[in-house]
Amino acid sequence: MFKRMAEDVHAVFEQDPAARTVFEVLMCHWSLWAIWAHHVNHWLWRHGLYFTSRFIAQWVRLFTGIEIHPGAVLGRRVFIDHGMGVVIGETAVVGDDVVIYQGVTLGGTGKEKGKRHPTLGQGVVVGAGAKILGNIAIGDHCRVGAGSVVLRDIPSDSTVVGVPGHIVLRDGKRVVITDPKQINDPLSDVIAALSDQISDVKRYLHQYGSGSGGTGVELEMPLCLKAFTSDCDETERSEDSADDSETGL
Repeated sequence: MFKRMAEDVHAVFEQDPAARTVFEVLMCHWSLWAIWAHHVNHWLWRHGLYFTSRFIAQWVRLFTGIEIHPGAVLGRRVFIDHGMGVVIGETAVVGDDVVIYQGVTLGGTGKEKGKRHPTLGQGVVVGAGAKILGNIAIGDHCRVGAGSVVLRDIPSDSTVVGVPGHIVLRDGKRVVITDPKQINDPLSDVIAALSDQISDVKRYLHQYGSGSGGTGVELEMPLCLKAFTSDCDETERSEDSADDSETGL
């Protein structure tokens, strides 16, 4: 236990250039105390003392701003810098020599049971505010850029940035994305689909207003417009039925 604590202190000096003395590290790096408390909490959790470990973890969060679920597995020499707002979920696994900055979340994506939090390999660096969500694996020596949202597995020796996270460096070589669709941005996909539907409606209305434009070919009504007109017809029928009922009374 004391050897592992000494390793944690040494990790602070390796990762934080602002660290000066052991006394300062012990008194001012509260993330150390959060990690050490987690070692105790994890032991309690593995021995079935669930309430006690959760209760201690909540008090640790109150004093340090770092929330580590007792069920999470932390490797050796894990360093949390600044630490405020860090959340590590129950089934998360963090490898040796990992560096985590403030505001990082190792969380889930739903209410499923079982393994639902990420696994971080050795030597991973997670930038401030990054969110790594779901049962995914981040390979050894990866770097996750600040503010990134990672939702899929990342191979070793990669650098990930963006929302959603995409690889920009792999094995020291820059990854050039020639097709924006490779980024797999759900919001962009929705916007693109809406843009296509608007274009279809414009073409249909243009032909409708110009009497088929002299081509003699009628465009099929777009699905989105069909759905809209169907809803309108259904509303009119409901209103007519209501009027007939009132008249009958």
